[in-house]
Amino acid sequence: MNDPQIWTLIGVFTAIMLGGMTAMTTLLMRAMTSAIGGLRGEMNGLRGEMNGLRGEMHAEIGGLRAEMNARFDTVETKIGHLDRDVGLLMRRAMGEAPEL
Repeated sequence: MNDPQIWTLIGVFTAIMLGGMTAMTTLLMRAMTSAIGGLRGEMNGLRGEMNGLRGEMHAEIGGLRAEMNARFDTVETKIGHLDRDVGLLMRRAMGEAPEL
């Protein structure tokens, strides 16, 4: 083999290597782009589910708050009645006339 043939083989080998690297890089970039796109879709679906769960939690907490307020009002009313009755009993025990 003479010099021109060797340089031709070096050029052909270099062109094949660069072409192969370009093809591999392109395929890898396409695979990564589609994987990132799929992940983006999954994250958007998860965001929707979390927003739905947030709405359900707000509704449940609102219902629980209303129920607790109703029960506190009931206890407050019962304590008010108990205070009135104990006051009446104390006035009777001390000999005062009851106020009705």
